[in-house]
Amino acid sequence: MRPVQVIAVSGGKGGVGKSNISVNLSIALAEMRRRVVLFDADLGLANVDVLLGLKATHTLADVLAGTHSLMDVLVNGPAGIKIVPASSGVQRMAELSAAEHAGLINAFNELSDQVDVLIIDTAAGISDTVVSFVRAANEVVVVVCDEPSSITDAYALIKLLNKEYNMQRFRVIANMTRNPAEGTSMFNKLNTVCERFLDVTLQFVGQVPFDEEVRNAVRKQKALLEFAPTSKAAVAIRGLAQTVDKWPLPSGPSGRLEFFVERLLRAANDRY
Repeated sequence: MRPVQVIAVSGGKGGVGKSNISVNLSIALAEMRRRVVLFDADLGLANVDVLLGLKATHTLADVLAGTHSLMDVLVNGPAGIKIVPASSGVQRMAELSAAEHAGLINAFNELSDQVDVLIIDTAAGISDTVVSFVRAANEVVVVVCDEPSSITDAYALIKLLNKEYNMQRFRVIANMTRNPAEGTSMFNKLNTVCERFLDVTLQFVGQVPFDEEVRNAVRKQKALLEFAPTSKAAVAIRGLAQTVDKWPLPSGPSGRLEFFVERLLRAANDRY
């Protein structure tokens, strides 16, 4: 069985366009015939529902309660992506009983046969929940934009994960850039300070240019790749998807999703 690639998309702060990247990257990978599940892990804001104009009837909290299966709560999105709606239920992961723990692992395993890529759209900041999701993923993508606080907050996230949890490898996407040089400059700023103070390796994945069509798509509650498929930002995101698709898959005795859930639960328990 093909292992599942689990990618956490984070940003250190709000307003960097992280959810837009998560949604449209998911769609771009689905267009490449990958089976994609997008997990909206922004528990306070549930951005994905809003961005796509979706109404979720059930959430992960119902799975934890044992009233619904994970397949029941999935919402269909553009290009065939499946979405796990945001749920405050994730905040009680550290307090799960043994039966709930086993139930959650089984719920995600039920999904394992039907997904190639799981993308986790985390909340902004460095809350316990964000850290738990990021630590459980195979790949961590940090989204930055051209604001001093964006670089500072991205550094704070990377520093916390490196110093407290010995995470050493991060991917970086520059968003809303005005020209190609700006994206490289943003990455270099972050990389310079990380190399100086931390034991980490950053890789520049690429950049997404500033594009008015992104704002227009948000207003219409449509994904950019659906609303303006030939826009410059949409073209750039498809290029990022080509890169992401080449990333190595997790190795080990199994790439099935029980490893993601076990790592998530362990991370949650470490933090509380």
